[in-house]
Amino acid sequence: MAASLAKVSIPTNRLFVLLAFLLMFSCKDSNNSPGIPNVPVSEQINVTSLQYPMLRQDGGYAYLETGYKGIIVVRQNANLYLAFERACPYDPTADQPCGRVAVDQSNLFIIDTCCGSQFNFQGNVMTGPAVYGLRQYKTSLAGSLLYITN
Repeated sequence: MAASLAKVSIPTNRLFVLLAFLLMFSCKDSNNSPGIPNVPVSEQINVTSLQYPMLRQDGGYAYLETGYKGIIVVRQNANLYLAFERACPYDPTADQPCGRVAVDQSNLFIIDTCCGSQFNFQGNVMTGPAVYGLRQYKTSLAGSLLYITN
């Protein structure tokens, strides 16, 4: 006895709404920081250079004058460095120094002193009003050269 297959038909207008819904929610900013303009970033730094002495220790950091409002590079360990946009995701277009994050004097977190948002050294929000983490750039380490790109 052959099983019969039921024919499923979806009205065209419902199909269109379904496709529009899927497209709308599948196209997100991959770095999860809306409002921060995309600028080309292609930097390389020598992490053992005397120019970046703090990058020789875990938890050390360095500021670079590239990106939209600058980049902060944070050493997680000898083989892992993270790079973040310094524009605060809460109000990225605020005039400097507002809207520009920096490492707190305690060296325990990253902060925007204008809005009060705090971020850990992985770029995640610790305290708002920011709801999005810091925009992260891609990093790759080859010997002592760190490549930072978007």
